[in-house]
Amino acid sequence: LGVANHFRKVVPTVRRLSLSASLTQGRPSPVWKLGRLNHVAIAVPNLEKATSFYRDLLGGHVSEAVPLPDHGVYTVFVELGNTKLELLHPLGEKSPISGFLEKNKAGGMHHICIEVNDIHSAITDLKAKNIRMLSSEPRIGAHGKLVMFLHPKDCDGVLVELEQA
Repeated sequence: LGVANHFRKVVPTVRRLSLSASLTQGRPSPVWKLGRLNHVAIAVPNLEKATSFYRDLLGGHVSEAVPLPDHGVYTVFVELGNTKLELLHPLGEKSPISGFLEKNKAGGMHHICIEVNDIHSAITDLKAKNIRMLSSEPRIGAHGKLVMFLHPKDCDGVLVELEQA
């Protein structure tokens, strides 16, 4: 009974705390803001088979394959309403997707892409916080917008792509 009375006194106080307030308390507001999930990228060993799976078997709205020589990939986007899947397949001998597929023969999730409202401010801020970038400058991505990839070792093992909203 003593423990129950103790919890009655503590729990109401805890419930009044705002999680978002406690997470941001004492931190200055950033100049940039994290936005919505733009897409989840999946590396695929057979682009035609993967495209057919999402289009013909699942009934998805699937784009044509687009080569992106600067990134060493072919991309296909599957529209999901609130976000997209990006199917990635190697383009050229130096494709970063080739190395990924050598380690993951059946393919798999490659990266997530999150929109930011100011990619240059985000890059500056994250570099100041010792988050490594995979290139020295942002590049034009599959949507014709600036993108930057963050090192997965600094992002809990996930390759994160930031895209200018």
